[in-house]
Amino acid sequence: MSDNRKPLLMIEDDPGLQSQLRWSFEHYEVHIAGDKDSAIGLLRRHEPAVITLDLGLPPDPTNASEGLATLRTILQLAPRTKVIVVTGNDERENAIKAVAMGAYDFYQKPIDPEVLSLIIDRAYRLRELEDDNRRLQTQSGSSPLAGIIATSPEMLKVCRMVEKVAPADVTTLLHGESGTGKEVLARALHALSPRRDNRLVAINCAAIPDTLLESELFGYEKGAFTGAVKQTKGKIECADGGTLFLDEIGDLPMPLQAKLLRFLQQRVIERIGGREEIPVDVRVVCATHRNLTEMVAEGTFREDLYYRLSEITVEIPPLRARRGDVPLLARRFLEQYNQALGRNLKGFSPEALSALEAHQWPGNVRELENRLKRAVVMAETSLLGAEDLQLDGAAAEPAMPLNLRQVREQAEGQAILRALQYTEGNISRTAELLGVTRPTLYALMNKYHLQASID
Repeated sequence: MSDNRKPLLMIEDDPGLQSQLRWSFEHYEVHIAGDKDSAIGLLRRHEPAVITLDLGLPPDPTNASEGLATLRTILQLAPRTKVIVVTGNDERENAIKAVAMGAYDFYQKPIDPEVLSLIIDRAYRLRELEDDNRRLQTQSGSSPLAGIIATSPEMLKVCRMVEKVAPADVTTLLHGESGTGKEVLARALHALSPRRDNRLVAINCAAIPDTLLESELFGYEKGAFTGAVKQTKGKIECADGGTLFLDEIGDLPMPLQAKLLRFLQQRVIERIGGREEIPVDVRVVCATHRNLTEMVAEGTFREDLYYRLSEITVEIPPLRARRGDVPLLARRFLEQYNQALGRNLKGFSPEALSALEAHQWPGNVRELENRLKRAVVMAETSLLGAEDLQLDGAAAEPAMPLNLRQVREQAEGQAILRALQYTEGNISRTAELLGVTRPTLYALMNKYHLQASID
């Protein structure tokens, strides 16, 4: 019977009240603790979602200090646990203090089992809803942005920034190495903006010859040049009401920089061969892998245009700086190409995971995707090895901070991420691999802002 009952830890030092609680809540798997040490032991062993806690515990049951210390330890070990503080009639101030520390609720003695049962049931239901929400977030991806797969603090910070910037109608510059996902973030900016129902028009300034780029951007009138047999709208005009994405803006020729600056200042264009000023309402998002401030200093990029384009600048970290994202992305690409190519590969060997972590990824996410696609095509076993990925794992170690506390925290966080990757997000197996209890693992994951599941 106990296998089907929810574990409930009740921390109470009064023997008579202990018996009453055990009898009144027999529909739960009740565990009774009379002091802090036994309570923590039962917490580690049974991991209850809900705990009732009497603040008056030995060695000084007339004082709330031991009870508050117990609450603090519980929340450190298992921060998602719902703690219901049980107090005397004259301890309301301590009860409020406990809630401020993180307790779920408080209940004043004398105990009415029916009323306390309602509070406990509500706490369990809330915990279940929170767990369901965490699972849904995991299934839908760790990032709120469509197309972005990330759990690293570095990339999640970028996602939060995109969320904040998207509703504001400001020109935005996305800066990052090639292959870091600048176009994906540009599309996320558009999708989260008030312009989402209109077009996103993209143009790669580096992919079009200089002689054609002006007509692509601004359009032309019939007869403006040889071959102009009809009036044609440019990309800027086509994006009216929506978003214009100028990729590789650092490759824009100097003459066109002046014309683009005029458009950004006045929000009107003239087609080639035309005389009419055409107003265009468009949000401009730009991207580049180049260092525009250096180009400004060298005289190859206009300073006034740079400041117009960079009202908001989003710095996108390279893949090698995104802690823990490589195995996550690799698994997603494996699933994608398993389905697309009709394969049924199961995962990665430990050597492959180590090689993925060690590689510096100069081509960033694009390089990772290409390697995974090739590996899925060529693999001869159900597990991808380092040789399938054409990786040998040889890579320079990142610089280690000299501060001892930073060294310990960096090593601890990396160890937890690696363990989660090896177990594919299974908390029990990860805790076993690391040699800690599940509550301790949850506390560490909370400390380093890691997801409960990376799958």
